[in-house]
Amino acid sequence: MSEIKNDYLWWQTGVVYQIYPRSFQDSNGDGIGDLQGILKRLDYLQWMGVDAVWISPIYPSPMADFGYDISDYTGIHPLFGSLDDFDRLIQEVHARKMKLILDLVPNHTSDQHPWFLESRSSRDNPKRDWYIWKNPRPDGGLPNNWLSVFGGSGWEWDEKTEQYYYHAFLKEQPDLNWRHPEVQQAMLNVMRFWLDRGVDGFRIDVMWHMIKDLQLRDNPVNPDYQNHMATYEQLLPVYSTDQPEVHEIVQKMRKLLDSYTDRMMIGEIYLPIHKLVTYYGIDGKGAHLPFNFQLISLPWEAKVIAAAIDQYEGALPANGWPNWVLGNHDQPRITSRVGIQQARVAAMLLLTLRGTPTIYYGDEIGMRDVPIPFQEVQDPQGLNMPDKNLSRDPARTPMQWDASLQAGFTEGKPWLRLDRAFQRTNVQLQKEDPYSMLLLYKRLIDLRHNEPSLTVGDYTPVCSDNQMLAFTRQAEGHPKFLIILNLSHRPCYFKPSTLTFTGTVVLATSPELEGSVVDESISLSGDEGVIIRITDTRL
Repeated sequence: MSEIKNDYLWWQTGVVYQIYPRSFQDSNGDGIGDLQGILKRLDYLQWMGVDAVWISPIYPSPMADFGYDISDYTGIHPLFGSLDDFDRLIQEVHARKMKLILDLVPNHTSDQHPWFLESRSSRDNPKRDWYIWKNPRPDGGLPNNWLSVFGGSGWEWDEKTEQYYYHAFLKEQPDLNWRHPEVQQAMLNVMRFWLDRGVDGFRIDVMWHMIKDLQLRDNPVNPDYQNHMATYEQLLPVYSTDQPEVHEIVQKMRKLLDSYTDRMMIGEIYLPIHKLVTYYGIDGKGAHLPFNFQLISLPWEAKVIAAAIDQYEGALPANGWPNWVLGNHDQPRITSRVGIQQARVAAMLLLTLRGTPTIYYGDEIGMRDVPIPFQEVQDPQGLNMPDKNLSRDPARTPMQWDASLQAGFTEGKPWLRLDRAFQRTNVQLQKEDPYSMLLLYKRLIDLRHNEPSLTVGDYTPVCSDNQMLAFTRQAEGHPKFLIILNLSHRPCYFKPSTLTFTGTVVLATSPELEGSVVDESISLSGDEGVIIRITDTRL
């Protein structure tokens, strides 16, 4: 395996694990996870086989959007610890041969950030143009029709200077003006600060939002809008996001990263595939991994997913490296979207597809969305649109470590309530259960790491129908693997008319199948997936 690994970079062969720090592990009893808590759990991540840890924001923040409203880009919020704690975390992550990826939020700051306080102080302040200020329309109306992702208008009136400022998210999160060279330089300096401390890469928040239309033209009405959708979706954000000039910014970030050794950049980008792949940049000088969210956004149907995989593989630019993800802190958990049994099939899909997989904390034990009573909702998206059930809190609940009080997460009162079922769904129990979700994840990761074909091998579609999808993975000179996944609850039968094969099941969602020899055809129960090592080359 080492000779294959030498030809690829760590972020191509590795498995990324996302930690939402408030909810991972509390070390001081205040009910909120912190850096020392993460330190305490690094051995668990190493045991699992994780190669890189991505940590959601830990900077000083008024917490209007739980850390995505930053008031100081080069500090650590006291809730999470100190810069000394962070330095120790990097040291301990590296000591375990893992990497650390930091969340960076360059599109907007907190309204409490010193830059915005200056910008807001007067129209002639030197930092006025660091943000997007605009006069009312001649009739006194809003500068344009742009909406906030979190509900309402994207414009906020400032009484003192009698202009509006733009905020794509909360009014407490004013957008920076990335057309200003000083803004670009200031943010590159922020990146340098963390790179010099040893950070291995960044996940760039809302990368596609960073540049807006120079004329600030109105967005068109979305003809497909329905009432259950977020109000933001009433318009198509064609002028407020994904502008051509954004790629120049991404290129500058990449150039800075390339001046360091072995660093990388993930871009958060919710766009269709043909637009997403442009973020790899010209000659591959953009984001290393523009996040591919298809397994989150698409219906869980075999034909749809098989077609999407092929579309993505076909759209990737030369040398563009794919990536896949099942969940994150902004989306409902995979278990709640497809059910606990299909979540096992989803894990097998995630960890056998070509490209870098990212695992959201807790998915490896089958954590589900937890109902948060209305009076306990904390997420601004949920609070601002209470009738649409759009709160992100249910997917952000504390990690379930064991069956003790508060699931081993804290000795205090957790900031969000725990799943009622934590005493039977937790790490400690699942570590001892050979049939558990956790052991399935661990075994999938181990197999992926040990088999070059599953780490870096070519992807070839075999077939798909209304129930299942099948594909092969193979690296030159290494065994070929056939992966068959039943995305339905009913039995399905794999008997392709155009090929014959012989092989051994090396890993299955139902361990009883492992070790069995299969040829010509295979029958799968509902919610079942298998990885077959092919011994006959007719496939």
